[in-house]
Amino acid sequence: MLSRRLLRVKVVQMVYAHCQKGEVSIQQTEKELFHSITKSHEMYHSFLLLLLELKNFAENRIELRKQKKRPTEEDLNPNLRFVDNAFLVQLSENDSLLSYNSRNGTPWTDQPETIKALFALITESDMYKEYMDTEAGDYDLDKRFVAKLLEKVIAPFENLYSFFEEKSVYWNDEIEFVISMTVKTIKGFSNENGAEEALLPEFKDEEDLDFVKRLYRKAMVNKEDNMKLIKQFTKNWDFDRVAFLDVVLMQVAIAEITEFKNIPINVSLNEYIEIAKFYSTNKSGTFINGVLDKISEHLIEEKVINKPGKA
Repeated sequence: MLSRRLLRVKVVQMVYAHCQKGEVSIQQTEKELFHSITKSHEMYHSFLLLLLELKNFAENRIELRKQKKRPTEEDLNPNLRFVDNAFLVQLSENDSLLSYNSRNGTPWTDQPETIKALFALITESDMYKEYMDTEAGDYDLDKRFVAKLLEKVIAPFENLYSFFEEKSVYWNDEIEFVISMTVKTIKGFSNENGAEEALLPEFKDEEDLDFVKRLYRKAMVNKEDNMKLIKQFTKNWDFDRVAFLDVVLMQVAIAEITEFKNIPINVSLNEYIEIAKFYSTNKSGTFINGVLDKISEHLIEEKVINKPGKA
């Protein structure tokens, strides 16, 4: 399910954590690595279940208003456009999501105030108001509305970040990644598949699973050799002042360019440069780019690696 970039991020995080923890085996931190990936898959389901929770909240609110002592015409004949959204109805019947919910439950059960505040934010948005004035019957329109609602209204809701951070330390910094995967799922739904529409698996395929295992093990087993390489090509730098995260990023990058013959060198290096820009200092991307360029040239000259530099 996770993109290759997020898988790389998780490997970097775990190599970093292993170095910080001291007397911990590679097997222990590898187990923690795969647990963190499982937690990301859990967050993915949490966002899908959140959409259903909002639908349920809207339905319950409609029923409560009908039961008022003096209901208005609007209370008795409410606009059902949101609760009858064809995509949300399909999602509420999805076999995989219902099975997951049956096994694990929903994290939103004890979050009524969060759901209430989020639904209020949604109903106040121009996007929602415009949608409620459209006619029912267009499945693609319904699907696009939910995807856009998740990206533009739900995702920026600050309370969600606090909620996820409290639930799991593994969920820091990756909400945006998981939201993009959830949006991809929504856009990929087909009305014809009904309740059998497939959700994203934990790993896209066996190749991704193998990628994580080999990258982590290679980075850990060759950590000392890779460190010597990094020191060799940072002689003009005060190594003690180099951010430790930058060192770890380079260690994992070297592991990738030496282990995976099918991934062009520049693809690997560009990934770690982008990760550095997001997670490390402002100058890290440029610094890592310069060092890794020299290291990759050296490894090619030494015939340690023999593969194309460009995609």
